[in-house]
Amino acid sequence: QVQLVESGGGLVQAGDSLRLSCAASGSTFSTYPMAWFRQRVGKDREFVADISGGGRVPFYADSVKGRFTISRDNAKNTVYLQMNSLKPEDTAVYYCAASRVHKTAASEMEYWGQGTQVTVSS
Repeated sequence: QVQLVESGGGLVQAGDSLRLSCAASGSTFSTYPMAWFRQRVGKDREFVADISGGGRVPFYADSVKGRFTISRDNAKNTVYLQMNSLKPEDTAVYYCAASRVHKTAASEMEYWGQGTQVTVSS
């Protein structure tokens, strides 16, 4: 069982930066690929980024490539999402997710955090 707790969301202006954190429980954290998803009002939950267990293979949605960076610190059981050059369309609830094998579909993720709200004003 893996428990995930996100933090770091907030209200910012367009062009600002935010860093989200996701703290995970469990001694096997380093074996799990980790992902960030987001859900905008009225939209399905969508993939944002993920990273392999060892942290060497990040993957991004086209909409955030070049602006967001996913990273992880396995010693701290934490995964991060650094978000730069934020846009109003990045406004969403951001979720941390985990699965035992690499997945990018929300329906296939095994564990979810409770989400953290990010609001970007224009």
